[in-house]
Amino acid sequence: MAPRSFWKGYLKLSLVTCQVAMTPATSENEKVRFHTLNRETGNRVISHYVDAVTGKPVDEDDEAKGYPRGEDDYLILEDDELDAVALESTRTIDIEMFVPRDSIEWIWYDTPHYLTPSDPVGEEAFSVIREAMAATGRVGISRLVMYRRERAVMLEPQGKGIIVWTLRYGDEVRDAEAYFGGIREEKPEPKLLSLIKTLIEERTRPWDPSLVGDPVQDRLLDLIAAKKKGRKRPAKAKAPETDTPSNVINIMDALKKSLAAEGKGAPKRR
Repeated sequence: MAPRSFWKGYLKLSLVTCQVAMTPATSENEKVRFHTLNRETGNRVISHYVDAVTGKPVDEDDEAKGYPRGEDDYLILEDDELDAVALESTRTIDIEMFVPRDSIEWIWYDTPHYLTPSDPVGEEAFSVIREAMAATGRVGISRLVMYRRERAVMLEPQGKGIIVWTLRYGDEVRDAEAYFGGIREEKPEPKLLSLIKTLIEERTRPWDPSLVGDPVQDRLLDLIAAKKKGRKRPAKAKAPETDTPSNVINIMDALKKSLAAEGKGAPKRR
């Protein structure tokens, strides 16, 4: 059963409108989570805000947001002032513009959501917008209030639905040139490149979600199951022993040894 939608509203392009529903495309609900307890009583520990100087608890009504303007000096902003500069919490995804799909680099993508028509009457309008974007290689750009913040979003056609990506803000993305600019531009030797390609082929396999499983999560579940039954805790997992990496002096020799080791292992995986 598909998860319940957390947002319902309208998708709008000029005069074309349809009712839609949105659901996060990812979830961490299955992750093991812990509460902080008092070891002596077994009761949960709760947190309180305290004044950093007096050490006294602060009532919820006295909590305020402050912008630092100097050491131990803050400018207090009231809730109504913050609300005044926020985008009105609209329930309409109004597509303001379109851009080529490949013009937005991956680093701008934040969180994906599934967008689907929520009313059979609007499925035709939804499908027309989706198929037109797919046919032209374009994605839609809009703005929306999500998670209590105004966000730019990108609408990307995907199969029978649309993916709504929240996009990172401009000041959140660092310029790659500041990090990659100092790397020298050198073309590798053709023989070295050929050997690396062969090594890549040897290690290529079909994509499967199990390849990105969380082994720590599995071991935590084993530990919890053992403690529930009063059994001895599972043995601590040991990392496979490997030689300490070092700078490669002769790349050709290292590649030949790598390929020889690959050939002695399991059959080639495709």
